[in-house]
Amino acid sequence: MESIKRKLLYENPLRSENDIRDFVMEGSAILTFPNGRLRMENARSAVEGQKANYVFWCPEEFPADIRIEWDFFPVREPGLCMLFLAARGKRGEDLFDPALMKRTGEYPQYHHGDINAFHISYFRRKEPDERAFHTCNLRKSYGFYLTAQGGDPIPDAADAKGPYLIAVEKKGVELAFFINGLEIFRFVDDGKTWGPLLGGGKIGFRQLAPMIGEYADLRVFAI
Repeated sequence: MESIKRKLLYENPLRSENDIRDFVMEGSAILTFPNGRLRMENARSAVEGQKANYVFWCPEEFPADIRIEWDFFPVREPGLCMLFLAARGKRGEDLFDPALMKRTGEYPQYHHGDINAFHISYFRRKEPDERAFHTCNLRKSYGFYLTAQGGDPIPDAADAKGPYLIAVEKKGVELAFFINGLEIFRFVDDGKTWGPLLGGGKIGFRQLAPMIGEYADLRVFAI
């Protein structure tokens, strides 16, 4: 899908408070810009488990066929970073429809709540097995379907240089994930085994405590 023509739909440098003024936080996080890019870290202690985690949503609604790009800088581990995309209510509602259940960053609300979405987890350094063997995972909800997996080429935070260009392309029945242009995995959805095909929706960033990560230059293209 790398050769597909693209039309820029949205761009955000993520370099100041003004850039994120319309974003929606679910859970608690500390947001700063010490290096001229968005730094996210947990406001609550990791000992609180899922209650310490959060999701930070871009307010824009995007179509089904898109490419998402952003620059990622790992600052501190352990932890985990994730992107949600194609997020909508299970009956097609807008993600922020007040009729949907309140979400506070705890993961079960996102995979067994009342929304559908793809979840891409990368820089997975939370559990001992994740730190020993680095992978990127694609899950689909409603449900907790692990639909694709590939190796993570990003080094641990102590050795990371950055920025690492993260990209997702979703078109038709295919979804592919890239880091610095390297294809990590590709998934073809049959619309049955893992639930119905997902169309357009919202995108959001998630981190697991005590991860600190930085983000810049978010771009979304129609493809």
